[in-house]
Amino acid sequence: MLDVRGVALPPGWDGARLARAAGVCVERAQRFARPEVPWQEVFIHLQGDAENRAANLRILGHDYPTDVITQAYEPFPFEPPGLTGELFVNVDQARRVAEGLGRLAWHEELLLYVAHGCDHLTGADDATPAGRRLMRRRDLRWMRAAVAACVR
Repeated sequence: MLDVRGVALPPGWDGARLARAAGVCVERAQRFARPEVPWQEVFIHLQGDAENRAANLRILGHDYPTDVITQAYEPFPFEPPGLTGELFVNVDQARRVAEGLGRLAWHEELLLYVAHGCDHLTGADDATPAGRRLMRRRDLRWMRAAVAACVR
């Protein structure tokens, strides 16, 4: 599920198109995840700086906005086994980074954050330089697949 309420979206990318692209990132990540932990649902919240900062403070205790916050939840005893995930993606930061660096278009930077959050849901960690490099390669691959699936 993609929540796009209250945020400006990249030009040419409405909520439905972003939802399809985000779904590709989720599907790619699921293929990479451990097969014994099926994914039930992934909720993606697109937020501005203020909302993202509040989420970061509430969830991680960090008083600043960031690119993406990833939360994975274990099922309650009465639920089927599997993972439920939640991503809090900062649209404002994606726009700033895309405009400032000029490497990626705004929609690509935004989807890169979605891919990165999905990568964390698989259990991947970017705490080391080697882990960051591995994740960056996957994240870029998944983002490109998501964009390509929505350009056709």
